[in-house]
Amino acid sequence: MDFALSAEQEQLVATVRALLARRSDPAAVRSALALPLGYDEDLWRLLCEQVGVAALAVPEEHDGAGATLFEALLVLEELGRTLTPSPLLSTLLATEVVLAGGTPEAQADLLPRLAAGETACVVDLAAPHPVVDADRASLVLVLGDDGVLGVADAAACAVAWTPSMDQTLRLGTVSVPADAVRPIGRAEPARARVAAVGTAAVAALALGCATRGLDMTVAYSAQRVQFGRPIGSFQALKHRMADLLVRVELARSTSWAGSFAVARGTAEDGTPFDAHVAASCCLEAAERVAAETVQLHGGIAITWEHDAQLVFKRAHALGHLFGTGRAHREALAESTA
Repeated sequence: MDFALSAEQEQLVATVRALLARRSDPAAVRSALALPLGYDEDLWRLLCEQVGVAALAVPEEHDGAGATLFEALLVLEELGRTLTPSPLLSTLLATEVVLAGGTPEAQADLLPRLAAGETACVVDLAAPHPVVDADRASLVLVLGDDGVLGVADAAACAVAWTPSMDQTLRLGTVSVPADAVRPIGRAEPARARVAAVGTAAVAALALGCATRGLDMTVAYSAQRVQFGRPIGSFQALKHRMADLLVRVELARSTSWAGSFAVARGTAEDGTPFDAHVAASCCLEAAERVAAETVQLHGGIAITWEHDAQLVFKRAHALGHLFGTGRAHREALAESTA
């Protein structure tokens, strides 16, 4: 199948990329990390109001843009390329939870709020682990171990930030009092949808991270002079960067295929084969590119001031969200056994 983007999708990517070029350059990313919530709230507002990123996967009858999850994951890829901290990942997960498991009444109540940019996080009581954007969400969607999907106001929960290696991904813990949860649907289809969407989302973020590392490395190799010539002119380094390009382009193809498969699937379908392929390929590409980014930049890459350390941390942190590349390959082996 041909996964070339449509004209509308290319325009969406170009719009987001232009906005991030103005508002989320490396200096802006570092400034955002120092803010109380760890992201630029004004930039998030612009992304939601001018581009409608939070509304892309929401149906039109619930004040959404009427696009699909695929378009939302293209935006996530762009955010991954600039390493921009934002609540989009948790917003997409929350949206898909409500769509997959929420009652019609819950969808009518919550989806317009999510489409407008209200932040939410998803807590799975059957599998305790750090929660993405736990301490900056106003809504908490609860996947109960009793099969019930619920919602609670974050103010009624005990929320704490969990410091992590990658400062651009915000993790935390949430303790939800039972009397604060309002039932809104079924947990099992929502839980299955979170696994599928999370797998595709991690692949998109990893692809963006790998693209950023490759772009940085190629640009540096054209500027850094050794023995009177740019280091990028040395054949050995050309071969290494060509290998990275092949890996990134393969990752792009698999990411788009995985995103498309998840976007057109349902909770009953589980995590598509293509999504596991995408996560495996993209996570390993990001880790390989990150390692080569550090190597080919030399000593400057291991300093706090250089952005190579941000690429390296993001590449390795992503595998801890919805499974490592190896875990996704094992899932593929099980599905074909």
